[in-house]
Amino acid sequence: MRRVLVVDDEPHIRAVLRGYLEADGFAVSEAADGEEAVRQIRQDAPDLVLLDVMLPGIDGIEALRQVRTFSDVYVIVVTARTEEVDKLVGLGVGADDYVTKPFSPREVAARVKAVLRRDRAVRQAGPAVLRFDGLTVDPGTREVHAGGTPVGLSALEFDLLAALAEAPGRVYSRRQLLEWAWAARAGRPGRCIPRSSPR
Repeated sequence: MRRVLVVDDEPHIRAVLRGYLEADGFAVSEAADGEEAVRQIRQDAPDLVLLDVMLPGIDGIEALRQVRTFSDVYVIVVTARTEEVDKLVGLGVGADDYVTKPFSPREVAARVKAVLRRDRAVRQAGPAVLRFDGLTVDPGTREVHAGGTPVGLSALEFDLLAALAEAPGRVYSRRQLLEWAWAARAGRPGRCIPRSSPR
């Protein structure tokens, strides 16, 4: 049974998400603030975290920064902020996906399943290891080594690096890479970066 931690300071939101996720077969735990979320992730190692940005104490972004110092758990950020800068800040600290409030609990549950389904598919497929001048990218284990030394990357950073490694020498625009990365985060492995010229 895959385990999901729901982090939100509003009890009714946690209750609604718990209901939908448990109905889909997930084991669900809850946290009401950033400090408790970090503690639970360190102690219980859930498979995925639904993390609200606006939390008492340390906010969701700071909680995620702390989590990324010891865990690569999948994280879907939940935010009421719709500005692009907030979404990119979330990406910069290692979020794997985001949803904005108000949201459909059914959509959130579907995104959780998509992220974890993609993780399972990648592990089962065991794709070939990519090697370039001392850099090794292993899509199966999602590990990167540079000159034999492990390199710590967030899930999104790994996906971007893997996309570039699959087509060495090609040039992509920032928009193309982000579109590809979010498609991957939504659970559509195998989708190629558009073949059109960079914009």
